[in-house]
Amino acid sequence: MGTIGIRRVYDPSPKGTYRILVDRVWPRGLSKDAAAVDLWLKEVAPSTELRTWFGHDAERFEEFARRYRDELEDSEAFTELAAAVKDHAKVELVYSARDEEHNQAIVLRDLIRRPGAARATTPSRGASAARGSAAPEPGSAP
Repeated sequence: MGTIGIRRVYDPSPKGTYRILVDRVWPRGLSKDAAAVDLWLKEVAPSTELRTWFGHDAERFEEFARRYRDELEDSEAFTELAAAVKDHAKVELVYSARDEEHNQAIVLRDLIRRPGAARATTPSRGASAARGSAAPEPGSAP
């Protein structure tokens, strides 16, 4: 894996950077050419319900991040994102939010940086989930 950064979609990236848009809706007032997005993974964005609840309130960010990580459990979109990051030397996750310190790109970047993020499941899953095992954990009811 190369470098991974975050940037507002409205701001240009350095030449040679692979830009991945991680918003569910297309950024307002921005043409596809101006956005210079290489991949749009709207499915990796927070659900509409979570995004609405968060409302970009900085005081809710920690809880938003926790709920968002929960949404990403076993997410095919997160797996696709991790693979895209692994396949490119320089990647930026781009987003349209005005708040550069409290947004979904930060949560995604931090998850991808965790060891094992390129596995078939999100990094917070246990070993049996990473293997895709449907067997119950030892000591649990069948």
